[in-house]
Formats: sequence, C-alpha cells, structure tokens
Amino acid sequence: MNDFLFKNPEWFWLALLIPVWIVLRGRKGHKAALSFSSIAIAKDVSRGSRSRIGGFFFLIRLLALLLLLTGLARPQLGKGHSEIESSGIDIVLAIDVSGSMNALDFATREEIATRLEIVKRTVKQFIESRPNDRIGLVAFAKESYLVSPLTLNHGWLLQNLERIQTGLIDGTQTAIGPAIGMSVNRLRDLPAESRIVILLTDGEDNVQQVPPIAAAEAAETFGVKIYTIAAGQTGRVPMPETDRSGKVLRQPNGDMIFGGYSQSRVDEATLQEISEITGGKFYRATDPEELAAIYGEIDRLETTEVKLRHYSEFDELFFWPLLAAAALLALELLLANTRYRSLPG
Repeated sequence: MNDFLFKNPEWFWLALLIPVWIVLRGRKGHKAALSFSSIAIAKDVSRGSRSRIGGFFFLIRLLALLLLLTGLARPQLGKGHSEIESSGIDIVLAIDVSGSMNALDFATREEIATRLEIVKRTVKQFIESRPNDRIGLVAFAKESYLVSPLTLNHGWLLQNLERIQTGLIDGTQTAIGPAIGMSVNRLRDLPAESRIVILLTDGEDNVQQVPPIAAAEAAETFGVKIYTIAAGQTGRVPMPETDRSGKVLRQPNGDMIFGGYSQSRVDEATLQEISEITGGKFYRATDPEELAAIYGEIDRLETTEVKLRHYSEFDELFFWPLLAAAALLALELLLANTRYRSLPG
C-alpha cells in the first residue's frame, strides 16, 4: 500500500497571502510625470506581445512560489505494509487418513470423490477464510504424523494439505488418542487467547494406545478446546479399489475403479464426550454440504481481534517541486535578460 502525505503542511498557509500579492500588484501606481492628450498610441502598443510579457513573468513567479511552498511542505511517498502481531487463535486440524476415508458416500452425480478428497477441499476453504491465524495440520490413522507445524504461511500449509492421502501410513486402524496428544503438544506452550483442535474422523479408536478420553482430559488441562466431526454415513458404503498400501487405484483416464462395499461405523459417543470435556462441540456430517456448514460454523464461533503492526518507509520528494521552482525562476531571468530585456529609461 502506497501512502502520500506532506510532512509539514503548515507551509501552505502562506498561500493565503497570494491574493494579497495580486491585489497589491494591480493597485494604481504613482501620479504620471507626463500627461498625454490621447491614449490611442498606448492602445496600439498594448496589442504587441512584448507588452504582455509582464503578466507572463508574474505567472512564472506565482507558479514558482506555489512550487516553493510545496517543497517546504515536504511531500513524501511511503510504502506501507502490515504484519500480524497476534491473532489470538491457534488451530490444529487433525484429519483421519485411514483406509475408510476412501469411501465414496460423499460422491455425487456431478463428482465422484472419496471422503478424504471432499474433506481436503473443505479444509482448504476453511484455511483460506482465516488468513490471520496460525494453523497446523496433523494426519492420523494407526499412527499420527505432523504434516505442518503451526504457521502463518498458509500457502505452504495448503501445499502440504494436498499431499496427504491414504496409504502414506498404515490405514488399517485408527488411533484417535495419539492424534489428540500430538495436536495438543503443538499448542500447549504457545501464548494465545484460544487454542483449538478440529478433529475429523470416520471411525473409532481401535488401537487404544492412548485412550481418547484420557487425551481429552489432558487437553482440557492445557486449555485446548476440541471440536470433533464424525464424517461419513454409517452402514454399507461404496469403496474404490486400492493397492496393498491403501492408495486408490485409477484407470488411465483418472477415473476410480469400483471395489465393492464396506461396513462403516463411527464412535459418536466418544467423540461427543471428547468435545464436552474440552468445552468444544460435536458435529455429524453425512454429505459435503453438511461438512462445509460445520467448518463454516466453527469459523464463526472462533473469532477474535487481530492485532496488526503497521510499517511505512517514506521517500522524500521535496526536491522535485524545489527544482521546478528554480527552473521557472531561471527561465524568467533568462528571458528578462535576452529576448524580453527592458531598455533603461
């Protein structure tokens, strides 16, 4: 953002004296030493261009004076920018990448996509709607891994979001407790008005390495609020064909290969208890519209004042009007001593 200002604008008050100068210049002069019976000759002389040069010189001096005042007022052009000092909210997005996230129950006639693909697109919109928050990303299945630490560099964050997919880690099981623990560890030592985790899963904790309720109680101790989202339909859901690692297989044209059906279930009771313990909220999403509405509601619930620090670097421009004023006065001096030189009386 560019800012233009005058450092010392009080010099422009002197411009109010210009009308006084004009009036004084146009006043009647001294009584004439000689009298003429007719002024016809003077009228003929006044038609010449040289007789009007006095007015031209006066205009030059007037413009030079205005430029001089402009220079004394010190015009400056500043390049300003703002940096975020504190947003008050730190967010960790914990996303389930187990094999069941390949289910196609979020697909529509217009778009055949897995649960994870729809979730990634919705999360991307959520990140873009919060440019002033530090946001981190955790992916989990049987194990958890940090995709991105808390950052304000959301461009880099979105690049890492696009890279997560099923098959990168063992997706045969889901460990919710460790995912909560890793998310809380990224938040607990940072100063913030609000620390939140948005945990999305389509299953249940079937590892029991760290009980989810115990992890939630630890989160509450550190003042971390957890919003939980149960994604996907329950019961019989369509699935694409996958390789041994759990990565979705596709035809040469990019279309997914149908792989049959699978049973889907989610532990809503545990997710609801997690959110209640930490002061968050539990949500259920069975289609893309509900999922988008949930992230939209969380976006509205978690708002705080953003503190900005503004910087400006100014370039001085006073020498340009002063240079122009000097050029005009030099032009007047040159003309007055050459082509329009006055003869001595």
